[in-house]
Amino acid sequence: MMKKISILIPCFNEAENVELMCKSLINVIDEALSRYDYEIVFIDNCSTDGTREIIEELCAANRKVKAIFNVTNFGQFNSPFYGMCQVTGDCVITLCCDFQDPIELIPRFVEEWEKGYKIVSGIKTSSRENRIVYFLRSMYYKVIKNMSSVKMIEHFTGFGLYDRTFIELIKQLDDPVPFLRGIVAEYGFKRKDIEYEQAKRRAGKTHNNFYTLYDAAMLSITSYTKVGLRLATLLGFVGSAISLCIALGYLVLKLINWYQFQAGYAPLVIGMFVLGSIQLFFIGLLGEYILNINTRVIHRPLVVEEKRINFNESDQKEQKRELRE
Repeated sequence: MMKKISILIPCFNEAENVELMCKSLINVIDEALSRYDYEIVFIDNCSTDGTREIIEELCAANRKVKAIFNVTNFGQFNSPFYGMCQVTGDCVITLCCDFQDPIELIPRFVEEWEKGYKIVSGIKTSSRENRIVYFLRSMYYKVIKNMSSVKMIEHFTGFGLYDRTFIELIKQLDDPVPFLRGIVAEYGFKRKDIEYEQAKRRAGKTHNNFYTLYDAAMLSITSYTKVGLRLATLLGFVGSAISLCIALGYLVLKLINWYQFQAGYAPLVIGMFVLGSIQLFFIGLLGEYILNINTRVIHRPLVVEEKRINFNESDQKEQKRELRE
């Protein structure tokens, strides 16, 4: 029986890229993967620039091109994770719609998959993006790798191939705030890493900003590390011990040389500001952990669909049954 490859493309305001991406993927499949059945699935996070209209035209021209339209923007993690759970192939390949993930690696991914690897992950060894941004990303990956009890994968963005066995696993997780990069590292499937240089965005503007990058960092820290809370406890203990020693020293000096010793209020004021800033930092960090817990407790759905295109009736019934379970 012919194996089926699913290719998932999350998108948001990618009107300049989506049509060329679809045509390029079909060319790669026809040239290098013609012995496989395939589906190309776009999951759109409520684009407002005409992306949806172009996707609808692509779906009308080719039944193997499918689409899921979200009712609103559910973020950079929920939407692709949800899309992975909806595809029907024996494996799924995820990549961004901006051509920063090289589609020419897809045949290589499939080749490694056929050798028995359950996950084939694309690892950035360099990037043509802003050097400062790339440097900051590198520092973040090293910090989170050293802080986490799970061996996190450096410069892994989610671009890669995932076997059906992995997809069945993530369906069972029932995680309302999924962090795919951490899940891949945590469950240790037989994995092959393929290195590549990240290209510049082909067209359009990046949707990443300080808030989205901060959100990604906090999700990984609060989901996979305890170091922040442990560090707060340790620094609180050390700070209390130092403050007590200074207070005792100040008292002794005051008693011995009460008529000469005049330190003034400067040490007290400086100490208050230092301790106050440390407290505020860790209160904020604690708030991030509580926010993560709150999100999981509320357990809102990953994504709410507006509509889907070219999913046949049996596929939709099967997906609804799995969601109910």
